Amino acid sequence: MEGLNRLKVYQHAQELGVFVYQHVLPEMPSEEKYCLTSQIRRAAASIPANVAEGYGRYYYQESIRFCYLARGSLMELSSHIDLAVSQGYLAYETKTLLKEKMAVLLKLIQGYVNYLKESKRGWNEPGSQSISDEQAIYLMDDAEDLEASS
Repeated sequence: MEGLNRLKVYQHAQELGVFVYQHVLPEMPSEEKYCLTSQIRRAAASIPANVAEGYGRYYYQESIRFCYLARGSLMELSSHIDLAVSQGYLAYETKTLLKEKMAVLLKLIQGYVNYLKESKRGWNEPGSQSISDEQAIYLMDDAEDLEASS
C-alpha cells in the first residue's frame, strides 16, 4: 500500500478526514449524533476511501469514476458543513479552516483525474478497449497509426 500513501490526493483526503474527526465532530451537538454528525462522518470517510478504491482498480476509467465519487463526497461534506454552520453548530474558525482544506483537495482530485486521463493506466488490460471516452478513442487511433507507420 506504499504507492497509495504517496499520492498527494490521498494524503490530503486522509488529513481532511482527520481534521473532521478531531475538530468538526466534537463541536456538533449530541442531538445530531445520529443525523447530521453521522452524515458528516460518512462523507469525510468516503473521500479517501473512494480515492483508495480507484487506485486499486487498474483500468483508468474506473479510477476516474472513483475520483468522481470522491469529489461527490467532498461536495456532500461541503453541504453538510454549510448546514451545520447555518445552525450555529460550528465555529467560524473551524469552518474557514475546513473550507480551505476542502478547496485544496478539490483541486488535487481534479488534477489526479486529469493525470489519469492522460496516462490511461491499465489501457492494455483485457476489456479496457471498451472504454467510451471520446478522447481516449481518438488517442488510441493515433497510437495505432504510429504503430502502423513503424
